[in-house]
Amino acid sequence: MVFDLDGVIVDSFAVMYEAFAVAYKEVVGDGPAPFDEYTRHLGRYFPDIMRIMGLPLEMEEPFVRESYRLASQVPVFDGIVELLLTLRVRGLRLAVATGKSGPRARSLLDTLGLLPFFDHVIGSDEVARPKPAPDIVEHALDLLGFAPEQAIMVGDAPTDIASAHGAGVTSAGALWALSDPTDLLAAEPAVILARPADLLALCPSVPGD
Repeated sequence: MVFDLDGVIVDSFAVMYEAFAVAYKEVVGDGPAPFDEYTRHLGRYFPDIMRIMGLPLEMEEPFVRESYRLASQVPVFDGIVELLLTLRVRGLRLAVATGKSGPRARSLLDTLGLLPFFDHVIGSDEVARPKPAPDIVEHALDLLGFAPEQAIMVGDAPTDIASAHGAGVTSAGALWALSDPTDLLAAEPAVILARPADLLALCPSVPGD
């Protein structure tokens, strides 16, 4: 089981907004930060988003700094801890494949007490091509030791679904963080999950575990 992080496991939207606003003011200057446009690219690696938006790559340093500073304020979605506990009890192996950098993702999960649930946490800086390329999902499968047909990728963004499709993995679209699921549904996930517990129907206990 491979999970995206933001919008699936943690509700990082408010903290992300504050970090982005600070970074924009420090590097670009006064005026409204284009956060709505930024959110349309979530799931991608931050430097890639800056390139797409035509914003200075220098925004990464204050954005990351503020993200670390505010990490303890990031809520975990309702039902996620119970889901992860149940999946581990059923013998499944779990990984995170995120648009964040690996160190920042692992630090956030550690701060929130979730890191022990995951066998591997992979960031976009740890693969040759981040999402929507399949590299990060393929790397997760290599580390976990499973073939694509044995895995599910859970994500809330079109980039997650594209990465899963490219890797030959069953894609599951997570709706619980989305006010408008249009873009996610247009990416054609194989399965739609209205709440975290819906995933359990797809994950019976592993024989012998």
